[in-house]
Amino acid sequence: MRLHSFPLLPVVSVVKVQIEDFDVGEVLASVRRDHPQIGAIVSFVGLVRDMNDHQSVTTLTLEHYPEMTEKSLQAIVDQAQQRWDIMDAVVIHRVGTLKPLDQIVLVVISSAHRQAAFSACEFVMDYLKTQAPFWKKETNNESERWVEAKSSDDQAQARWQSTRQ
Repeated sequence: MRLHSFPLLPVVSVVKVQIEDFDVGEVLASVRRDHPQIGAIVSFVGLVRDMNDHQSVTTLTLEHYPEMTEKSLQAIVDQAQQRWDIMDAVVIHRVGTLKPLDQIVLVVISSAHRQAAFSACEFVMDYLKTQAPFWKKETNNESERWVEAKSSDDQAQARWQSTRQ
């Protein structure tokens, strides 16, 4: 059951899929300007690693199905909004070819209280990893391979099915 500790305001959600990098500070400043009653902002930034499954990674190419991707991400945000009292939700996911340490994804959630913001941010990332239509190809100097889904991602997402906030 949701407990509303502030007047219900329309939740501002921004969902973008883009090639360009994003400025985390700029996004956080934008969220802070929107609602002076915000008590917490939680953010997650995913980066390209230089190793995966004990293999080096020189580039990561993310492909997606444009007609479905933003709709899928928005549906995930909508689910988070139904479960927690959040004020803003921002999801920016990059596509194209990226190098180690490049930013891949940004999730920002604001709320009156930290627990709702933390839970909603984690929920969005867990669902994004399993439900969003992205395909990842890793390359190194010797080979390239499509990245398979991990059972640990499925387990992280599944825990939310039995947990209602």
